[in-house]
Amino acid sequence: MSVEFRIAETSGFRKKIGKRDYSGIYEKIVAYVYPQLRSNPFYGPSIKKLRGEFDGVYRYRIGSFRLFYTIESSKVIVFVLGIEKRKDSY
Repeated sequence: MSVEFRIAETSGFRKKIGKRDYSGIYEKIVAYVYPQLRSNPFYGPSIKKLRGEFDGVYRYRIGSFRLFYTIESSKVIVFVLGIEKRKDSY
């Protein structure tokens, strides 16, 4: 039996996703990204664990966007921290 992670969006993420530049991407996140994060937020072709200053933060690549999140394994929750265009994210 596999455990399904819950998704928690931070207020900063919700505020950012409401901007015009990000319209349309939220539907893709809900339809494609969240199902994968619920089943396995640690590994996947678009997932990378960041290092150094951002240790413990994961990045999910969605075209020219990057979704950033952390995982609380003990509570089985994925916290979606933010989203940035690739050119602004690093």
